[in-house]
Amino acid sequence: MLAMIFAVSLVASPVVEAKKFGGSKSIGKSQQTAPAQPAATNTATTAPTPVAAPGKKGMMGGMLGGLLAGGLLAALFMGEGFENIQFMDILIIGLVAFVLFKIARTLMASKAGAQPRPAYAGANQPSPDLQRQQAESTGFASNTSNGSNGFAQVASDIPFNLPAGFDLPGFLEGARSHYKTLQLAWNENDLNKIQEYVSIELYNELSNQRRELVGDQHTEVMFLDAELVRATHNANLAEVSVKFSGRYRDTVEGVEEDIKEVWHLERNLTQANSPWLIVGIQQ
Repeated sequence: MLAMIFAVSLVASPVVEAKKFGGSKSIGKSQQTAPAQPAATNTATTAPTPVAAPGKKGMMGGMLGGLLAGGLLAALFMGEGFENIQFMDILIIGLVAFVLFKIARTLMASKAGAQPRPAYAGANQPSPDLQRQQAESTGFASNTSNGSNGFAQVASDIPFNLPAGFDLPGFLEGARSHYKTLQLAWNENDLNKIQEYVSIELYNELSNQRRELVGDQHTEVMFLDAELVRATHNANLAEVSVKFSGRYRDTVEGVEEDIKEVWHLERNLTQANSPWLIVGIQQ
């Protein structure tokens, strides 16, 4: 009976989720957002790579494995295998449970791998000087460059009003870079690094959330895209919202999940060279 309970719990065990920065729930401030407006300059994009259809071999392997497992169970139940249970019977039950577990994991992995991946918008790489500046900075991209915001005015309740001289391509490139930096800090439980990028209120929520996870995590960002979906400012404060989309995985468990979230950031315009701080993560 103990072996049967173990077999059922093994097969019915929930799928492990990758632990990404910010978790799977909205925290901090939230804002109403809208799709990004077209920029004045053209941005090269990469077409999505077609995903190969799953082969018949894997499906046949799952069917044969299911038949094998079913035959073993039928032999046990119909042949009164549990009447005088022996050590060999327990081994057979464990083998059946293992086969069923592997079949379930294979089917779920095939389903996740068949999902198409969106195109990566960051095909044009920034200059080495920009990469170096982003690596050395502790906040998001500065808005002191001499460029236009590239947005056309539209009739919408969602503001798209950027400060003068806002470097939109540099900001989005920095956002993608900092997303990966924060995920790495989350994996390593480096709360000091995370504190550099977020507001005090959001840091308190994130630190409490991270304490619930034991040890280092193994979540890796596979690919990532970013777009601006809200922007406004006044004499004292600038606010922007960045939508991230992509995919990440747990390198130990092999679990993959989509990235679909919006970061809300604020910058104090009354202080010189103040960084952009994340004040909310909206799922």
